[in-house]
Amino acid sequence: MEPERATFAAGCFWGVEAAFAEVAGVVSTRVGYTGGTVEHPTYEQVCTGRTGHAEAVEVTFDPMVVGYDHLLIRFWSIHDPTTKDRQGPDVGTQYRSAIFTRTDEQFRKAVASLERMNASGRFGGHIVTEILPADRFWPAEEYHQQYFRRNRHSCGI
Repeated sequence: MEPERATFAAGCFWGVEAAFAEVAGVVSTRVGYTGGTVEHPTYEQVCTGRTGHAEAVEVTFDPMVVGYDHLLIRFWSIHDPTTKDRQGPDVGTQYRSAIFTRTDEQFRKAVASLERMNASGRFGGHIVTEILPADRFWPAEEYHQQYFRRNRHSCGI
């Protein structure tokens, strides 16, 4: 079976990437920008909030080892999906909570997962996570890729 891809936005992409990279069955991760209107956006452009892009992580995974459902569980566990355009100190549309689906099956699973999370009351508020068709994914600049892995000591990890 061929590897599959999933795309998630849950705040600053450095931490999101690190959280998915440690999941067994994840083959690779890369950070970038999606959901916006500017082609080949730069970090500086996305940070203005005017491009419409979210900081996102593209996860390539082996579906024989880890399923999309498990990746959704990981997604919900690493951020607060009830805060619109914000995660911790990071504020702006680029930090929104979103699931960018690539197939009808991913879409169905993402919607069902969101409904379960809302019904559970786990987050104490209404979930504002967007579920959208995957758009063009623009890889971020190289210095953003695998940031935590490459900068462990400077990040206090």
